[in-house]
Amino acid sequence: MTRLSVNINKIATLRNARGGNLPDPVKAAVDIERFGAEGITVHPRPDERHIRYSDVRAIRPLVTTEFNIEGNPIPSFCDLVAEVRPDQVTLVPDAHDAITSNAGWDTIANREFLTGMCSRFKALGIRTSIFVDPNPEMVHGAALCGADRVELYTAAYAEQYSENREAAVRPYLEAALAAKEAGLGLNAGHDLNLENLAWFIRSIPWTDEVSIGHALISDALYLGLQNTVAAYLAEIRKK
Repeated sequence: MTRLSVNINKIATLRNARGGNLPDPVKAAVDIERFGAEGITVHPRPDERHIRYSDVRAIRPLVTTEFNIEGNPIPSFCDLVAEVRPDQVTLVPDAHDAITSNAGWDTIANREFLTGMCSRFKALGIRTSIFVDPNPEMVHGAALCGADRVELYTAAYAEQYSENREAAVRPYLEAALAAKEAGLGLNAGHDLNLENLAWFIRSIPWTDEVSIGHALISDALYLGLQNTVAAYLAEIRKK
């Protein structure tokens, strides 16, 4: 069964726009789990424009399902991960000024660096996942780096879905098969939503986890957070 991990960055973005602590990302994390989500994802960036390092520290002891921290493994990020010991760390190559993640790792060119990162985190008992484009070569490269999983960057799938969903998912299926062949677990995330999620899972049913934030929090403005979590879980479980 594919797990739903909810990225709560956008809740922190709304809080930071006004100051204070409304809405409270820590309370949101607890409530989202209570509403049925099987994981919480955060993506702290150096400028702390949404999730702050202090949020990560406050959330960690409260998560009862799975805690996933994603981000660029700069020294401060690595120190934070080592301190709070999440269940999973997802390595993402985003620049410090990126609005959002926009590409996966070149696991061939960065093999030495990523191997070191995977070794460091696995020694702490943390599952490691590498964010990659839907390219079998990059997937196999992640396996050579010692990763436990890959997370497929699904922006291109979301962009092409309405035009031709079979064509949109094809490269992801090829990458997912490469992951299975390499013995890697499989995650997916970026721009998955209530329209395109079920087809992705139906096409690649061995997906271990989807990480969804922006679309889910946006839908919650209309549906309410509890109803939205339920709606995403229903899409994942569609036959």
